Amino acid sequence: MFRQMTLLVGAGLIGPLLATGRRWLLPVVIGELGAGALIGRTGFQLIDPHASVFPVFYSLGFAMLMMTAGTHVDIRSPDLRSGAPKGAVALLVVFVGSAPLGFAISGVLGVGHPFLLAVLLAGSSAAVAFPIIEERGLDGPVVSFLVAWIAFADSITVVLMPLGLTGAGKVIPSLIGDGLIVIAGVAALLLALRIHAFDLIEATVKRSVTKGWALQLRLSVLLLLGLASIAEGTGASLLVAGFVAGMVLVRMGQPDRLALQISGVANGFFVPLFFVLLGAELDLRAMASDPQAIALAVSMAVAAVAVHLVAALVTGNRQTGRVAAGLSASAQLGLPAAAASLALADHLLSPAIAAALVAAGCLTLAPATIGAARLEPETP
Repeated sequence: MFRQMTLLVGAGLIGPLLATGRRWLLPVVIGELGAGALIGRTGFQLIDPHASVFPVFYSLGFAMLMMTAGTHVDIRSPDLRSGAPKGAVALLVVFVGSAPLGFAISGVLGVGHPFLLAVLLAGSSAAVAFPIIEERGLDGPVVSFLVAWIAFADSITVVLMPLGLTGAGKVIPSLIGDGLIVIAGVAALLLALRIHAFDLIEATVKRSVTKGWALQLRLSVLLLLGLASIAEGTGASLLVAGFVAGMVLVRMGQPDRLALQISGVANGFFVPLFFVLLGAELDLRAMASDPQAIALAVSMAVAAVAVHLVAALVTGNRQTGRVAAGLSASAQLGLPAAAASLALADHLLSPAIAAALVAAGCLTLAPATIGAARLEPETP
């Protein structure tokens, strides 16, 4: 087990190495997926992603990926509030365009799951766009509009996407489960805000800092696992559980220390393992030898960029800012990976088609990073 774990962790290092020094901020996940493909089904088959404890690490990595994405959605953010009206309109335009395109792609290529394709086309990736915005120090009306747009898109598509894979008979139970997760998350937030004012709790937290107990990290993981257990018990989505956990943490005003600890546990271990294991499970050879899968990957990527560009042109203020915002919002990362993961686990899509969805998401990263590079701080 430790030999294969060493191989997985080592493969995960390829992502940061490839991203280092790249002017266009090549997403780390590209290297992680590629390394997984190299040691998995596509390449040398050095690991079996279903062996030993790998499925547990896979699920935990997936949940933590969605939790870190949720921490980028802060409903108190001034950028989110100021850009909310136009961001909501942009998302509406995207959904209007994505629905016919998703059904058209499904019908022409005969891959099925048209609702799933439509939701994927409408999605964005806070995990890609927000760190780039923060690193470049971007601000202004266009950035506020972009932040709100992506936050809304992530929040809605993360709930809708699993419904595109479940059968009609499972939709209602899944929605009920998602609702229970949201209710539990809100209850946990209210409880945390109320008990935080007690002297004993405050003293315990301060003692945890001085003694190195990492109490807040433990409670954060407990929250994530608790919401994930509701998803597991009701047939709801692990995406929703992770995303709600992240939104609760950011709403509580997580201190920098806790954010660093979560980043270390998630981005330093579990999330890279998820992407390496996903890459190992994907069959890129099957996709490369399947014209239908290749056409799906290309058409999904082109359609996603197109609908986001149209939405930005319709709702934006300035031509340059509109194009850049549309390109940036077209980034898709976690959602296609999540769709492929769920579909492969439940045998709902062929390995070639699942690989095509991830490939389509990766293809959108190039125009998205170009769009982010074109964004400049603007004055009202």
